[in-house]
Amino acid sequence: MQGLLKQAWWALLIGGIASVVFGVIAFVWPQLTLFFLAVFFAATVFVDGIVTIASAIRNRATATHWWLWLLIGLLGVVAGAIGLLSPATAAGALLLLISAYAIAVGVLLIWAGIKLRSEIAREWLLWLMGAISVVFGVLLLAQPAAALLGFVWAIAAWAVATGILKIMLAFKARNFSARLAQSTSASA
Repeated sequence: MQGLLKQAWWALLIGGIASVVFGVIAFVWPQLTLFFLAVFFAATVFVDGIVTIASAIRNRATATHWWLWLLIGLLGVVAGAIGLLSPATAAGALLLLISAYAIAVGVLLIWAGIKLRSEIAREWLLWLMGAISVVFGVLLLAQPAAALLGFVWAIAAWAVATGILKIMLAFKARNFSARLAQSTSASA
């Protein structure tokens, strides 16, 4: 570990600076950041679709439901292609996915609270978590522009915070490796 800190402090520094720069860019140009996130999301779905199609075709002799995987792969390729051709569509799809997930999980939590009412204490916590999740999902759908901007700002804040911490750690590691070098040469 000492050798790693001695030799790699600069990698932490570069990574930290890159994170801070990304975060600042995301704060200054949130639309550009959202564009790139949407393109990355669409590209990921597209590549996943291609891999799923290839796997389905390769395993069609042994898998009984290979055609289902083929359809899932085709859906990924189509959705990814649409997202790559229209990044705004990909951003909207990402928002819809997050909001649909929040609403579905919220409904299931409320349902679980009702079903488990006689079996657990404080089932109201499940109801509350479910209600918060449903409200969050509905708010995302009701205010999509604000939701997307908030999403980008949250990523930007995370990038800046972790970048600053990496930079601090890099200088700490550099100082530690310098002290190690001094103590090694003094003992020799």
